[in-house]
Amino acid sequence: MENKPNYYFIAVSTRENLDLCIKYGLSGFTNSKNGIWAFIDIKEGDFVSFVYGARAYNLYRVVKKMAIENAENLPPWKNITFKESGKTYYFPFRFELNLIREFNEPIVRYEFAYIAENLLLRGGYAKTHFQADQTTLQNVSLMGKKFDGKLDVLSYESASEFMPKLTFNKGQVNVPSIYKFEELFLQSVIKHNLTIKSNMIKFLEELNFKDALNLNLEILSERALTQGLIDLLLKESVPIGTSKQIIIEIKTNKASLKDVKQVVTYVKEIGNECLGGILIAKDFQKKIFPNNTDVKLVKYNFENLDKQVYDFEELLKILSLSVIN
Repeated sequence: MENKPNYYFIAVSTRENLDLCIKYGLSGFTNSKNGIWAFIDIKEGDFVSFVYGARAYNLYRVVKKMAIENAENLPPWKNITFKESGKTYYFPFRFELNLIREFNEPIVRYEFAYIAENLLLRGGYAKTHFQADQTTLQNVSLMGKKFDGKLDVLSYESASEFMPKLTFNKGQVNVPSIYKFEELFLQSVIKHNLTIKSNMIKFLEELNFKDALNLNLEILSERALTQGLIDLLLKESVPIGTSKQIIIEIKTNKASLKDVKQVVTYVKEIGNECLGGILIAKDFQKKIFPNNTDVKLVKYNFENLDKQVYDFEELLKILSLSVIN
């Protein structure tokens, strides 16, 4: 498994916001759970495109990530108030982007098949970002034309940056600087842990996935199937003839027999190209073990938790994954 940049589609809420993103080469994420998830999940050096109105716009590389204090009235985007909840959100989490290729294409093109199917089965955007596979990145790298111009620059000279944190203690929550640790964040920590080649090899060896050790695998988040949403999917980066895959389902707390059965359902839907399913959880109900023959079980743990708050990189360093069957 090569440690390559990931590729994401960033969902934009309005045409006005899309125009501002394109004008300044910026993406912004709100002070919501999904906003901080996008900020920690997408890394500097990753590739992104915007998606709005079932069309994909441009190919960018993330140059710099910023979390900006007191961003309520900071341009270029207006605050968003949702009628249903009455909550108002603003954009403290921002990426500076380097525009590489210009295009404006419908996502129904076959080159976008992976992401288009994902969005169709989800029934819409709903989330801030969606990960595409390496094949899609290769396809869009040939689309449109290479950008050789200059974008408008938006200055943040008077703005102060901060490092957002995560906490296991609800009493420590202080949005947008501190968020409660949830399953979305755990998925991201595990995904980025397994992106490291040595970690992936060790993981597959301990799980006895011998057939996968020589494959060029990539790990993708939130893959939609007709039966539900897979948390993580290991798949061949450049499939030739067949596309070998491994499903990973993640539970923040104790997993149940119902969770095991859900993984089995996903494995059956993918069919004979699926090498198996993995269930990662903090613990497992005892009744799982006599019935479990098809799903490999893994316990996650954060070693030496001695602080109230952690940044994402700290959690990444202290994550451990232990195979229990």
